[in-house]
Amino acid sequence: MIKNQEASPALGGGMNDNALPRPGWFKRLVAQEDLNFLLTNRVPRIALTKLMGRFSRIDSPVLTRLTIAAWRLFTPLDLSEAKHTRFRSLKDCFTRELKPGARVFDARPDVFASPSDAIVGATGVVERGQVYQAKGFPYATEELFGPTQDVSAFEGGRFVTLRLTSAMYHRFHAPADGVVEHVTYLSGDTWNVNPVALKRVERLFCLNERAVVRMTLSSGHAIALVPVAAILVASIRLHFLDVLLHIGRKGANEMPCKAPHVKGQEMGWFEHGSTIIVFVPPGFELAEGIATGVQIRAGQALLRRLP
Repeated sequence: MIKNQEASPALGGGMNDNALPRPGWFKRLVAQEDLNFLLTNRVPRIALTKLMGRFSRIDSPVLTRLTIAAWRLFTPLDLSEAKHTRFRSLKDCFTRELKPGARVFDARPDVFASPSDAIVGATGVVERGQVYQAKGFPYATEELFGPTQDVSAFEGGRFVTLRLTSAMYHRFHAPADGVVEHVTYLSGDTWNVNPVALKRVERLFCLNERAVVRMTLSSGHAIALVPVAAILVASIRLHFLDVLLHIGRKGANEMPCKAPHVKGQEMGWFEHGSTIIVFVPPGFELAEGIATGVQIRAGQALLRRLP
């Protein structure tokens, strides 16, 4: 749904006061960064991700209810906005639709909306083909996009990192009117993409499974969305391609297309939480209130095109 609106304040990405509290011992455990990194990264990441993919597809309403109940002990999962609250599998819950009108996209023509619910991570300007995943941890746009892609359009432009947690709404949408013209799928690892890992693993986004979605906006600007998978993320679904992108698809896969989208149109989903990195060319600035650590919703103003 799209309507004209002023930039809304940052919202909580699906959390409310009714979410079940996490146990105190768990909070203390995950607060210990070294232990957090060990438990979420120094494990057989790809094997666990494949296992989660299989488990999440088990068609069993009873098992699904028990799993969701356990999941809610450790995350602020809120299903009050879900279109349906009875799920046959965990995948159905991960990829849930929301009630009509639950996400309103800012229709102002100069606004580039957030494609997803997220916590804003690193942001900045692309300088000499370099961006940052965390302070002191740079990576090259050429490596992220893969060897076949020209990244020169984004030199001097901006990037914004959007992290989706496991409890958030997992679908992502077109941030503006335009046409998707090419997708590059790059197979890779499944490192965790939480802040603890981003401060320890150099070039993490360039190591993980990812898709580079190139889009030309109706304004003529070339933009890119880079969904990056992570541990337990079994696959990425793009509705405009008749293919499921997953870690079994080895190598770089080039998929030219011509898929028109309007702002707010659903583009696809993750089957767990992960990250989308947004790239825009020069001529954009961060929208009011957008900063590292802020929680936002799909449709909220993320960037604004300069006059």
